[in-house]
Amino acid sequence: MTQAVIFDLDGTLLDTSDDLGSALNHVLKKHGMAQVDRAKYSPAISNGVKALLEVGFGNKLNEFDFETLKQEVLDYYAQNLAVHSHCFKGVESLLETLAQKGIKTGIMTNKPTFLTLPLLAQITALRDIEVVVCGDTLEVAKPHPEPLLLVAEKLGVNPGQCIYVGDAARDIAAAKAAGMRSAAALWGFIPSLEEAQSWSADLDLTNPESIFSYI
Repeated sequence: MTQAVIFDLDGTLLDTSDDLGSALNHVLKKHGMAQVDRAKYSPAISNGVKALLEVGFGNKLNEFDFETLKQEVLDYYAQNLAVHSHCFKGVESLLETLAQKGIKTGIMTNKPTFLTLPLLAQITALRDIEVVVCGDTLEVAKPHPEPLLLVAEKLGVNPGQCIYVGDAARDIAAAKAAGMRSAAALWGFIPSLEEAQSWSADLDLTNPESIFSYI
């Protein structure tokens, strides 16, 4: 019996691509580089700021101070967290139905706390999710299983009775290592359908509400 569903944040619950893309393009413009469109930056988002900068700067990235660029992206993003960000279609009804069924929910994201909590505070549908573990909550982050195990502990459930839903290979690896059922969010920021299916998640979900077929 599934007692809890735990979610990744970016690319799973929230479409944050345009706010993160705007932060990248702000920095690109500042340094005289060409802007990039959503089709290019979205697949990189789940892999963090480094991946975004690699998409934007390409082989010229080594001509700049990486830490400076990273901080510029983060500074802009922190001031513009929820201009465009919104829940993926089906997420709000999914959370409502899980609550009605008495199934607990939590979030485990590699996003740092200083960005995660202010962002969640601006997304009405996610404000009631009480258990949130971020990338810097512990000394380790995904694909290490400890952050997921911490969510399960805080929710008061056995890891084996949890499903973890995410849109990156590290999400699936972390879930398997934690003894949870793994679910690939195929609607998210996946690199490609073929690659996402190669992760061998226990469940490949085409939309948020399809999880109910497995609970």
